[in-house]
Amino acid sequence: MSSPLPSLNLAIDRLRATGVSHFAVHVIDAPYRAGYLLQDVLWEEAMSKAWGAWQEMFAVRSVPMVPYLSGLTASSGNPAVVAPSSSTLPYSVRLMQTLGIHLWQWLFSAAIQGALSQSQGIAMGRNVPLRVRLDVRDPDLIAVPWEIMQPQAGMPAISLGQQVLFSRTTSDVGALPPMRSDQMVNVLVVLGQDATIANGPITTAPPPENSTIRLRLEQEALALRKVLENVSTFATTAGCFVDTLVQPTPAELLQKLNSGRYNVLFYAGHGVPAPDGGMLFLRPGGTMNGTELAQVLVRVGVKLAVFNACWGALPDQREGQTIPRSSLAEVLLHHGVPAVLAMRDSITDGEALAFIQTFAQALADRLSIDQAVAIARQNLLTLFKFNQQAWTLPVLYMHPEFDGELVKPLTEGLTQIPTNPTHFAKRVPVAGFRTTDQSQTWVLRGGLMSVGISDENDVVLQDPGVSRRHAEIFCRNGFGESVTYFLRDVSRYGTWVQDAQGWQKINHQEVQLFAGMQVKFGGPQNMAMEFIVDGEN
Repeated sequence: MSSPLPSLNLAIDRLRATGVSHFAVHVIDAPYRAGYLLQDVLWEEAMSKAWGAWQEMFAVRSVPMVPYLSGLTASSGNPAVVAPSSSTLPYSVRLMQTLGIHLWQWLFSAAIQGALSQSQGIAMGRNVPLRVRLDVRDPDLIAVPWEIMQPQAGMPAISLGQQVLFSRTTSDVGALPPMRSDQMVNVLVVLGQDATIANGPITTAPPPENSTIRLRLEQEALALRKVLENVSTFATTAGCFVDTLVQPTPAELLQKLNSGRYNVLFYAGHGVPAPDGGMLFLRPGGTMNGTELAQVLVRVGVKLAVFNACWGALPDQREGQTIPRSSLAEVLLHHGVPAVLAMRDSITDGEALAFIQTFAQALADRLSIDQAVAIARQNLLTLFKFNQQAWTLPVLYMHPEFDGELVKPLTEGLTQIPTNPTHFAKRVPVAGFRTTDQSQTWVLRGGLMSVGISDENDVVLQDPGVSRRHAEIFCRNGFGESVTYFLRDVSRYGTWVQDAQGWQKINHQEVQLFAGMQVKFGGPQNMAMEFIVDGEN
């Protein structure tokens, strides 16, 4: 089992008691002790001007300019949009950089920047990427393209690199249910009603079905299926199985999902924002909202839902007010779908196909979902240029407990501890856990033991507060007399260990284990387990 990546989770919320332009940026999860911080920040005029200019140039769907977000537009001689580097840069490049830098400086101010730097240092020390997850709790800030944040001109945006894996999240969710371990990318492609069937875009009443349009959709479904199935066939690549549905009824879609073992749903078609998670137009007269779709996706174990539909990542609006938790992506995540990829604005067929092709290849190469999104985003930037918004359109939401694993990664060569080594002067001790009444024992094999609620763990516990992947126990420092054992907590609610001072809680930390030490996973009320080392108990 792969080791979880260190994660820095941030949340943005408006401080309503202190004024409409005052916000709090919280560090709600960090890979080190004392990483939980709160920073008060002010949405300043320069931010409003840059955001207003962005919307005037790029936004297809207008976003209400609430008081703390309103500002001058680009046509009014906006002084906030200046060239961070060279004045010869096109206006669109300067605008992209200006807003990206403003957003970075606003979010990563003072202590929050320190939390980022320290978290990056921990990740670098482990030689792994750092996950940065952003929980935007103020609905009026969801439309802001946080994916373009960059520390300064000439440096990559936060969503483009592989050393920092950026996604959005929400902490207002239940615990992630156990998920099966898949070896293949199993995709259900659904092509719904196209937005250009009639003379103009669909509004609320789609026109009757058109056989010519249906034929074109079937051709697009075949082309998309070839893209997904014709990924590399190296020995390390996961297989890819694809089923397609063209303009299904809601009943046909539900039946197909219930009959298969899909871990990815890909929807291409028309969609509009609506209060219950948007509205997807499957066919003339056949619609489905996000709340309805979420029920079956969670039940059948879909890990990733991808929507090539306009505004799937934006919430609905009524009378100039943004409705909280109403976007398709948020609703699916709230109901328990581990990962959702949706579009912040309208995206062209060419842009979507280029993104999906690279994204599918990266998933088949067994990369995590957030790694695959970053690679596919880089491809969009290369093809459609930095000063176009194509690369900024995909918005990835991931459950705070989800590690992004769609298919099992190849087992890395773990250092194996031989059971009966003949070339060591001293036999390697056998270590593990046992219940305090000694009724059950788990042995650490191959130098690594995983603990959690999911069946894929070596130690499976059903106690309250135990995460899907809760903790890892491993040995370090070689063999023989120098072997030491450690527990690494990767859970949501922490692990309790007993030392000379009594029971101590650790969360996202490592602690050395000694023979006879007692541990409780998930909560202080749970069953105590004793760490044992052969010959020392």
